[in-house]
Amino acid sequence: MKKWILMLVCVLGVQMTALADNDKPIQIGQLPTKAQTFITTYFKNHKVALAKMESGLFYKSYDVIFTNGEKLEFDKSGDWTEIQCKMSEVPVQAVPAEIRSYVSSTYPDTKIIQIERDGKEYDVKLSNRWEITFNNKFQVIDIDD
Repeated sequence: MKKWILMLVCVLGVQMTALADNDKPIQIGQLPTKAQTFITTYFKNHKVALAKMESGLFYKSYDVIFTNGEKLEFDKSGDWTEIQCKMSEVPVQAVPAEIRSYVSSTYPDTKIIQIERDGKEYDVKLSNRWEITFNNKFQVIDIDD
């Protein structure tokens, strides 16, 4: 009985290792079409340092890191999930209009340096170090300083 339990534990351990996170460097041309279009539209003058695909048992995502340190993350469909531009600012047209309007009217001397979204929220980081969370209807639900 002990042998069977030990064998079962070993088999499960091998399977879990095989299914663990898998990061794989890729070429820009291997990104989903939406991601490629996003990059050529908003980051066409940036040089790519690394593009990689992350995959696991139930997900797939893509990361693109530019030589200036800016970073993009995309979901399996190629929709952006995070834009980090800590040395400059997130391209204005990439930010939803409602968020742009709120930030420019409430914090006119700041820039959006990072924006992240999931299905329910947008998290925005400003150059003054404030963080604002919006719901999917673009209403402010939290502000951290």
